[in-house]
Amino acid sequence: MMRLQHVILALLLLITPCAIVQAAGTARADKPNIVFIMADDLGWKDVGFMGAEFFQTPNIDHFASQSMVFNAAYSSGPNCSPTRACLMTGTYTPRHHIYTPGGKSKGKTEYMRLLVPSQGLKNSQLEDKANSQFPITNDLAPSFVCIPELLGPAGYVTARLGKWHLGDDTQGFDLSSSDGKGGPGGDFYGDVDVAEQLTDRAVKFIEDNKDKPFFLYLTHWDVHSPWKAREAIVQKYEKLLEQLPSGERKKFNPAYAAMIEAVDTSVKRVVDKIDELGLGDNTLIVFTSDNGGMFRVSQLEPLRAAKGSLFEGGVRIPMAIRWPGKIKPGSTCATPVTSVDFLPTFSSLAGAALPKGQPVDGVDISPLMFGSSIPERTIFWHYPLYLEGPGLEFEVPGGKTYSWRGFPSTALRRGDWKMIEFHEDNSIGLYNLKDDPSEQNNVADKFPEIAKSLRDEMDRWQKETGAPIPTIKNPNCVLK
Repeated sequence: MMRLQHVILALLLLITPCAIVQAAGTARADKPNIVFIMADDLGWKDVGFMGAEFFQTPNIDHFASQSMVFNAAYSSGPNCSPTRACLMTGTYTPRHHIYTPGGKSKGKTEYMRLLVPSQGLKNSQLEDKANSQFPITNDLAPSFVCIPELLGPAGYVTARLGKWHLGDDTQGFDLSSSDGKGGPGGDFYGDVDVAEQLTDRAVKFIEDNKDKPFFLYLTHWDVHSPWKAREAIVQKYEKLLEQLPSGERKKFNPAYAAMIEAVDTSVKRVVDKIDELGLGDNTLIVFTSDNGGMFRVSQLEPLRAAKGSLFEGGVRIPMAIRWPGKIKPGSTCATPVTSVDFLPTFSSLAGAALPKGQPVDGVDISPLMFGSSIPERTIFWHYPLYLEGPGLEFEVPGGKTYSWRGFPSTALRRGDWKMIEFHEDNSIGLYNLKDDPSEQNNVADKFPEIAKSLRDEMDRWQKETGAPIPTIKNPNCVLK
């Protein structure tokens, strides 16, 4: 009898580990790893899979060939900090009050028709009046529930590696490092080694947590200015540029190209590590940018304007999502998606509860990944400030011209229609992006019913979100 018990016990010892592994594997498969890789200021067409010239992104392009490419992907803000706040919270800019780094308009105040918070205001009374109109912050309030704070209770270990730009609160991440070596603070713009350091730490994080669900938020400092990279890589692109006929060199920047290559190398290392560890089939990987590219170095045509603008060049971004066995390789999606969609999407995939008492402006876009559709909806942007740069050109005294790339405005997209409300004169621009991707032809007068319907929807959204509409005239404005 004792011998029989020993045999049974021995069999249980042999069988039980297998049963445990199988059960753990089943539970594990219900919660995919999530890897989010984001470049900084990478233009929508600065990677090969979107049609880049000169820039070389073989690893990102290979990744895209295994992925679904989103041809109508947008950032929820025209620059870095608002987009990151929208992404982390699932809420649009009027809810978290982060509109631009520094929280003030940049440009010549004498050309601002509206009085808004601005760097150039030199009258303290005007400055106080401008600042008192509506709240602006640079830090995300700790009261917001962010993606890691949803995924943590669902069993995920979470890491933020790279640029944060949302203040001192790390919002629930288990690991936070701005450079891959130190803590969560510090800026590393122009650091030629930081991409590799971040990737080293990302690879280690994946290795350390391969047996549990993880969320990796890898946000590169590249390709933000100043444009610096390792000299050997820069020289490679300088030689390539010299080989081009002078008329074909356009605004190709060898240092910028080398920074893109640093991100490209990082993507390969991260994806290779996931596949090497056998995690590919259970890992969703997103590659994207935080906003449109910079006019001086990015390939933006035929889109209008650049980073900082609510025209397409400022908010259209490259994006590809890979999940072997779930997402069809080489597929594309033309449905507009935006940054606020990631919180509800990741929450859904992880089986995590959405935050209570916090609006969720995005939608779960996972059906798109799997080849289905989502109900048509409208996506929005709001920017109540000014930012100088190419975009909206106008005449100024002295027979000259000036241009804002960002200006007080609200925008929306629904289907092929894009509307921008210009708050300086309460006018609108209506553009059909299918026929006019450059947003050169305002057809509001041609389609008055569509214009009215969309503007009514915009008015409702502004009211619902408390979007600040500046109305006070700038007494120092020299424009007629």
